[in-house]
Amino acid sequence: MGPLSGVKVVELAGIGPGPFCAMLLADLGADVVRVDRMTQVDLGIDRGRQFSVLNRSRRSVSVDLKNPDGVETVLKLVEEADALIEGFRPGVTERLGLGPEECLARNPKLVYGRMTGWGQEGPLAHAAGHDINYIALTGALHAIGSADKPSPPLNLVGDFGGGGIYLAFGVCAALLESKTSGEGQIVDAAMTEGAASLMASIYGMHASGHWSDEREDNVLDGGSYYYGVYETSDGKFISVGSIEGKFHDELLELTGLEDASTEERNDQGDWAEKKERLAEVIKSKTRDEWDEIMLGSDVCYAPVLDLSEAPSHPHNVARGSFVEVDGVVQPAPAPRFSRTPGEIQMPPPSPGQHTAEILTDWGFSTEDVEKLKDVGAVD
Repeated sequence: MGPLSGVKVVELAGIGPGPFCAMLLADLGADVVRVDRMTQVDLGIDRGRQFSVLNRSRRSVSVDLKNPDGVETVLKLVEEADALIEGFRPGVTERLGLGPEECLARNPKLVYGRMTGWGQEGPLAHAAGHDINYIALTGALHAIGSADKPSPPLNLVGDFGGGGIYLAFGVCAALLESKTSGEGQIVDAAMTEGAASLMASIYGMHASGHWSDEREDNVLDGGSYYYGVYETSDGKFISVGSIEGKFHDELLELTGLEDASTEERNDQGDWAEKKERLAEVIKSKTRDEWDEIMLGSDVCYAPVLDLSEAPSHPHNVARGSFVEVDGVVQPAPAPRFSRTPGEIQMPPPSPGQHTAEILTDWGFSTEDVEKLKDVGAVD
C-alpha cells in the first residue's frame, strides 16, 4: 500500500490531465473513485478499455449527473471523501450542483481540487483551449523548437506537467494542511500558471541576460553544440549534454575533437562550426557503436529510444521502470518510496464497472443502491 493509503478521493471524470492527476494519487495508494457520466462525451476515439492507461488503479461508478438523485449520490460520496478533483471549465460543477459551495457544505474538511487551462477567473477563463494554447501564453512554447518556428512538446508541459502534476501537488499540500487546521479549501490549478512555474529557471536566466528570445541560440535549446541531438550512420539519434567542463573534456576525448577548447565552449561564435564538426563525427558510427563508446561515461550521454525500444532498455528493465498490465506496456508508478511503495492497483475500469461495490463500500445500503438504479440515477 502506497503513502496515500487511507486517503479517499472523488474524481469527476474528464480527459487528459484530470485522469493523470487521479492516476498519480491512486498509484500511490489513494482510494480514488472515478465518477463516470452515464452518457459519455464522444471523442471520436475508441482505443479499448485496457489502453486507457490514465484510468488505471481506480474503480468506476456510473452516475447520471442530470438526475437530482445522481447529484445527491455524488454529494454523499463527498461526505466520506478527503478530496474531490475536477477538470471542467469554470462554472460547470456549479451548474451541476457539485461546486465547492455545495461540497464544502457537506464536508467542511474537503479539499476541492479544480484544474483548468486558464484558471478560474480572468479574461480567458471561459474560452476553450488545449495544451498548445496554454503554453503559448506563458512563453514556454516560444522557447521550444527550431530556429524557424516553435514546436509543441507533445502535451507534456501544459496538460500533464503544468496541470496534472500541479493539481496532485496542490491536493497533497492541502490535505497535509487540513490535518493541522481541520478545514478544507479550494485548490485552483491553472495549466498556464503551472507551465509558467516550470519555466522559472529560464525566466531567471532571461532576466540576467543569459537567455535569448531566439530559439537554438541558447545552451539548452539546441543552440550549443555540446547539448543536443545528433544523427548516427544508421539513421538513429543520440543525445549529449556535456555542459560542465569535465564532461565537456570527456566529450572531446571520446569523439576525437581534442583540438576544441573546453574553456571556450561558451563562445557562441564558434557553436555553428563545432556543431557541424561534431555532427560529422557522430554520423560516422551507428547508435550502438556510440553506446559502446559513451554509454555510462561522464559525457552525459544516452541513445534516443523510441516508444518501442525504451521499455526494454537494460537500465529501465533493471529498475522496473515499465510494467505490463493486461498486455499493455506502460510506465510504472513514480516516484518510489522505501517503505510504502506505490503500485498499479488494477487495470483501467469500464465506466460503471464497480458502481454497486463502491456505493456499498462508501456507506450506501443495498436497498439504497437498488433504489438509485431503479430511478436511473446510477448504472
